Amino acid sequence: MTQILDLRQIQSRSLEPLFQEEIRHWRDELHWDYRPSVELIKKFIDSRSLGGYAAMENGRPAGYGFYVLEDHKGLIGGLYVSSQFAQEPITKKLITEMVTALHATPRLARVEAQLMPFGTQLDPIFLSQYFKLHDRQFMLLPLHEARLNAQQISGGLRLEPWNDRAFEPAARLIQLAYANHVDGDINDQYRTEAGGMKFLRNIVLLPGCGQFLPEASFLVRPATGDRPVGMILTSTVAEGVGHTTQICVMPGHQGNGIGRALMESSIQALRRRDYKSVSLTVTSINSSAVRLYEHLGFRTIKKFAAGVWNAA
Repeated sequence: MTQILDLRQIQSRSLEPLFQEEIRHWRDELHWDYRPSVELIKKFIDSRSLGGYAAMENGRPAGYGFYVLEDHKGLIGGLYVSSQFAQEPITKKLITEMVTALHATPRLARVEAQLMPFGTQLDPIFLSQYFKLHDRQFMLLPLHEARLNAQQISGGLRLEPWNDRAFEPAARLIQLAYANHVDGDINDQYRTEAGGMKFLRNIVLLPGCGQFLPEASFLVRPATGDRPVGMILTSTVAEGVGHTTQICVMPGHQGNGIGRALMESSIQALRRRDYKSVSLTVTSINSSAVRLYEHLGFRTIKKFAAGVWNAA
């Protein structure tokens, strides 16, 4: 008999076997050190400030999931069910509980979810909850296999390292680059300059996606202007493993090799620091980006879906 408990009713130590199993999956399948994320999750559970649920089977932790609220939307930020239990029914119960709680939140207009599946198909469960799904790919490049061609950016543009003075123009770049783009449907932070600023702060200043690595992050600017027309941000997600957290190019400048030049610059910077691999995620329908990454040597090692529910 599965017992579903509110995360605010338990201590994180009761979920420790789940956390350790989840950490192993992230390390073995995705080359990602998930321990810092788990420590944050534990902190919020123990402070009774994290929405979500845990599934217990005969007193043993079988799974957990959590969500956060941000303005008008909810974000299902994590879900893990142990392979030692019946994963599909427990996963369905946890997702249903979280979605039901979010739907009951006043003025909530949107729910987003991007969850890595470990042993369970999540898509049918989210479809049953009226989510729209977008196929995504987790891609990995062993850096010694990178196929570089010393891509140069066109005349009139300059490549320079990231600096924190770029926050505001970079937020504007995100808004413009993702206008009418599928990734703006997946993550509504991309739709506004204020949302882009929140995204950047989460990546650059907070441990939202690994530890930000400014030495492998770059901007492309016009030679005579300050507003960037391209950007790549990179983080460290495990020892010797980088992750491209953002790459975008301004409409009107796309198709001119800027994206490849940014990727190659980041890859070279990682190589100089003796990193072994770099990963990224991409929406499958964005076929030009997928082709670019494949040409560089990236391979898809896991597929997952980004789910979005919008109030009618």
